[in-house]
Amino acid sequence: MSRQFVVQLDHRPGSLAALCRELERRQVDLKAIGGGGIGDVGHVIIKAADDDATREALKEGGYTYYEGESVLAEVDDRPGGMLSVLERLGAAGVNVYGHLFTGRWGDRATFAFVVDDADRARAALDAAAS
Repeated sequence: MSRQFVVQLDHRPGSLAALCRELERRQVDLKAIGGGGIGDVGHVIIKAADDDATREALKEGGYTYYEGESVLAEVDDRPGGMLSVLERLGAAGVNVYGHLFTGRWGDRATFAFVVDDADRARAALDAAAS
């Protein structure tokens, strides 16, 4: 199963470069990355080709992170498209740690979510699709 990593960073110049240097040292190929920061704390969400090497790099670097299984959701590419997914996840009691935009095709968009309960998230999304 594909994993995603939500990594806490100090929100200061060079923090993301230091993380990427650690990943490069272990030959980790990034497939998707996103993030942000406010105040003193930032975060990055990573989807990589090698989950084991990513995990080891984060542990060795002393990073605080959350690792979770990717849950894919396809939505209408319109205002409120992602809201419908988030409302279903929230109603099911699923906490979203982060998400990555993975693509757009015609009038559809796809996101990969990292959540606290992947099975419950899939059940909530599958129930709405039925």
